[in-house]
Amino acid sequence: MYLKHALRAATAMTFVATAAAHAQSITIATVNNGDMIRMQGYTDKFTEATGIDVEWVTLEENVLRQRVTTDITTKGGQFDIMTIGMYETPIWGANGWLVPLDGMSAEYDVDDILPAMAGGLSHEGTLYAAPFYGESSMIMYRTDLMEAAGLEMPEAPTWQFVREAAAAMTDRDNDINGICLRGKAGWGEGGAFITVTGNSFGARWFDEDWKPQFDQPEWKEALTFFVDMMSESGPAGYATNGFNENLSLFQQGKCGMWIDATVAASFVTNPDDSTVADKVGFALAPNSEGVDKRANWLWAWALAIPAGTQQEDAAKQFIEWATSKDYIELVAENEGWANVPPGARTSLYENPNYKEVPFAKMTLESILMADPQNCCAQPTPYTGIQFVAIPEFAGIATQVSQEFSAVYAGQQTVDEALAKAQAFTAEEMEAAGY
Repeated sequence: MYLKHALRAATAMTFVATAAAHAQSITIATVNNGDMIRMQGYTDKFTEATGIDVEWVTLEENVLRQRVTTDITTKGGQFDIMTIGMYETPIWGANGWLVPLDGMSAEYDVDDILPAMAGGLSHEGTLYAAPFYGESSMIMYRTDLMEAAGLEMPEAPTWQFVREAAAAMTDRDNDINGICLRGKAGWGEGGAFITVTGNSFGARWFDEDWKPQFDQPEWKEALTFFVDMMSESGPAGYATNGFNENLSLFQQGKCGMWIDATVAASFVTNPDDSTVADKVGFALAPNSEGVDKRANWLWAWALAIPAGTQQEDAAKQFIEWATSKDYIELVAENEGWANVPPGARTSLYENPNYKEVPFAKMTLESILMADPQNCCAQPTPYTGIQFVAIPEFAGIATQVSQEFSAVYAGQQTVDEALAKAQAFTAEEMEAAGY
């Protein structure tokens, strides 16, 4: 059954005929998230169909970002495919560091990619990375604990409600934290989460003159709220918790609520992995009262080919296979529709089978609500929601996230962290010519 689908996917694509005739090998760098691990389990089907061997380098998110960035900027040539996202792709594409994906087959149906994903992975209309899955963020919560607390989750809650509910669901005697959120340093880990939290309190990274805004009251309100809520209802050591750590806590029944990537929904509702699979509800990411922005982001983990690879044709074949409609059907038939890679293709959300998945509607609504052109309640000179789409951002935001994580760990105050963030960001932006 596996092979049937893999062969169908292979023949449906215009693969280079010599690929199967000659032994080839490609090396792929990817993140250690569940959907990527699942993809690796099907890779032998791609190899059987094409003759192309695949070597995986699977890394923790912060390490992956560092490794692929170093490799692409130094032309190291370690990888034939890199797993990157909406921040890197347009910048690297503009620099000529990525192979354009403008020769995909008609069967691949590039027009079926959700516009939000295609737009974020393109530069000047050219696609430079294909989304393996797309995501926003939303609330995942324990319906049994919410009911026991005498509360009902609104479809569009406020942070104030979330904090109240988190306190009510916290049970330290039974190791249940009312809420689990990212505190781990890294611009794409805790940095991403506190940025969208800031957005939802009316904060922004920069004003229209590119002046940092950490000295403004909105940032102090957001960071103080976050720290106070996590101190009341979060897990011990949350300063080192990222996506995977919180996923594990939720699956073990140790979180009343978790606000994170929509892609996590399939893992918290899978009875093979989650002890609370039948007790999970979903809601939109929260906003603060009076602020018309929610704490939801827009992201895709996508596959891109670094310029200069000696395996461009084989790499394109793999990307077509891994991000195709046929791959989605392969996973659906063997593991159920709830476990397919979400958020990348329009046709998935038109499929009646997928519409029955309990989190499908909320995921799509969250994705469509996210607007990278209009991230914040106040005007900004940048695009991006949980990141600022400039080359300097990754380095600056990594440092800022470290300052914030030091607050979460009790090593400095909110005021101290914000003052350091303001000074460091201003210095770096001035040096960069902004």
